[in-house]
Formats: sequence, C-alpha cells, structure tokens
Amino acid sequence: IAVTGAFDPSRGAATRLKAIDPALTAFDNASAVIAASDVLHIASPPPLSHLGYLDQCARAGKAALCEKPLATDVDAATALVRALEAGSMRAAVNFPFVSSPAVDHLQRWMQDGTVGTPQRVDITMAFAAWPRPWQMDAIGWLDGPAEGGFLREVGSHLLFLTGRLLGPMLLIDGKATYPPDGRSERAVRARLRAGNVPVAVTGNAGTASQADHNTWTLTGSAGRVRLRDWLIAEREIDGAWRAQPGEISNDAARPVSLARQLDKIAAMTRGQPTNLATLDEALRVQTLVEAILRA
Repeated sequence: IAVTGAFDPSRGAATRLKAIDPALTAFDNASAVIAASDVLHIASPPPLSHLGYLDQCARAGKAALCEKPLATDVDAATALVRALEAGSMRAAVNFPFVSSPAVDHLQRWMQDGTVGTPQRVDITMAFAAWPRPWQMDAIGWLDGPAEGGFLREVGSHLLFLTGRLLGPMLLIDGKATYPPDGRSERAVRARLRAGNVPVAVTGNAGTASQADHNTWTLTGSAGRVRLRDWLIAEREIDGAWRAQPGEISNDAARPVSLARQLDKIAAMTRGQPTNLATLDEALRVQTLVEAILRA
C-alpha cells in the first residue's frame, strides 16, 4: 500500500502530517482525497462523521477501512450498512484483533483442547483516568457521553473479539454509571451471551494505577486462557498465568499486527476475501455498546 495523501479539516493536523512526511499530499477536502485513492482509511473523530465518509466512498466506487464505531446512532448506521451491503461495497472496520499473533494463540488453544468446552468469558477494563494520557487532545468529544467513553473506544474491541471467537452476542442486562458533571461513563457492568457462553463485562475509570489495563479471559472445561493488555496471550498453568514461549513485547507485536492488517486491506481493495471485520459485525458490536450505555 502506498499513501496517496490525506485530508484533515484541522490546519494544525495538516501541518503535523507534513512535518512527518514533507512529500505527503495534503488535500483540501474529502472529495479530493477520495478521488485520488483506491482505498480510504476513515479515521476522522468524532464518530459522527464516519457514516458520511463511508457513503462518499461508496458513491465514488472506492474501498474503505473505517474506524469504530460506525456511528452512535444505531438506526442511521443500520440503514447505511444495509445499503452498502446491497451494493457490495468493499469495506471493513478496523478491529486489529483479526491480525493479532496473540489472538492466533487463543484460537490454537481453543482448537487443540487446551481450553476444552468454553464455559464463560470475563472482560475487564481499568484506567487510571479517562481519556488516557495520549488522548487528551481529543478530550472535548472523547470524554463526552454523546460519542466518547471507554466502552466505545476500548470495550468495542473486546466485544468484537468475543463475537468473532464464540458467536453472535445477546445482551442480558447492563448498566453504565456517569459522573455528575455530564462526562462519559466512569463504570460499566454488563452480562451477555456469546452463542451459549456467558460473558461478564466490567469496566472502571479512575480506579487503576495503570493508564490502560484490560483482560479477556476464557474459562473452559479443560483450562483457562486470556489476552492481556491488547497483545499478550497467556494460559493458566498450576494457578499462574504464563505467556506463550517466545512471546514478543507489545512494542514488537504492534508492527507485526499492523503489517498483517495492511496486507489484508490491500487484498480487500483488490476484491479478494479476507477476515477483516465486516460492516455487519461492527454494527452488531455498536448495537450492544449503545444499549449498555443507555441502560
């Protein structure tokens, strides 16, 4: 994949992009960058803008990789997704777990008998504060209840992973707790089912020592495995969590996952099949997330 150029309505962002790569073409509007490209990465904040850009790409006959969530308006997202599917648009949503070596380990453990019959999934999220330190420039919308919050930003990835590995999810009940000043949620509790497997979700902001700590734990009849802090696959041995032999660090794993993801985006653009997250999968995750936040 070669970068054609980028568009950002913020003059400051455009200046920063040119500083990173002086040869980069900074387009003046979205239509120009869409016309010049074969595939678009829709990474515009806040999520309110995603549907419009997806529609523009579809009308121009271009492929697109969209950041999650598609939108916070489930009805609007549903209508557009169904229209884009009917038109066979080449589109996916950026859930990088599909390209993660750590998730490959989880799948092998599920297939080789290490886990046995899946019995339950526990998802935990904990943050020293929200937004996380590297996101403070976006605090205006990322800490607002309308489009921000950690369940949309982080929880959606873990829910996607659950649905991808264990089957369609159903929300049983959930609750989001908001601070008195009207910002995004500070605690989340939810119970779901993925196929026949119970799923428990717990999230808290402002109670952890780490900026970002999350776990996805699968308990089965033969053992337990988990994904820790995004990219570390571990299995429980004699009561202790142990990483896969030869496991690489998060810093080393990120470029591996990114390279695999880019290869799949190129394949999608050429019309080839991939395991990238579909628009429908992202819509199902979004529907669950918005239902929990409204509870």
